[in-house]
Amino acid sequence: MKIYTKTGDKGETGLFGGQRVSKAELKIDAYGTVDELNSHIGLVKDVCNNDQVVHLKQIQEELFTIGALLATPADKTNSYFTPIQQESIDKLEMLIDDMNLTLPDLDAFILPGGHPHVSYCHIARTVCRRAERLSVQLSKVEDVNELIVIYLNRLSDYLFVLARKLAKELGAQEIKWLPKK
Repeated sequence: MKIYTKTGDKGETGLFGGQRVSKAELKIDAYGTVDELNSHIGLVKDVCNNDQVVHLKQIQEELFTIGALLATPADKTNSYFTPIQQESIDKLEMLIDDMNLTLPDLDAFILPGGHPHVSYCHIARTVCRRAERLSVQLSKVEDVNELIVIYLNRLSDYLFVLARKLAKELGAQEIKWLPKK
């Protein structure tokens, strides 16, 4: 099987089921951003030497499912994948709560950075927020499972808290953003 098909050379791509659409469509931007997010999560997973690695692999699998569901035409049903379930969101919330137990309370905004591993988490977080915004925008023109948007929202929170946890584990200083008065 060749990796290149030449079917996208004229600016079109195929949705799940074969329908051809412009690569400039919102739907493509939404699931493409989920794919980008998945790559960033892979980088975080590769540098993360703590108990979150197993959760990051599960998150990557869930993001593949979200991407496949977003790549399905609105008038089709994708029975190959189980949609995101509330349990996945509950799991993210539990992980957030568990990590937060070990962290100091937030009393200011935190500037991204302090260590490359922390920065990777923040990059993944911001890409996740973009995927969330695009999914919300897509939901204004076609049916999008509302749990996808909730999952992406919670995942960005998880990535923020993971960045804080990594900063603590690595001894990196969290730099607070304090507005100038």
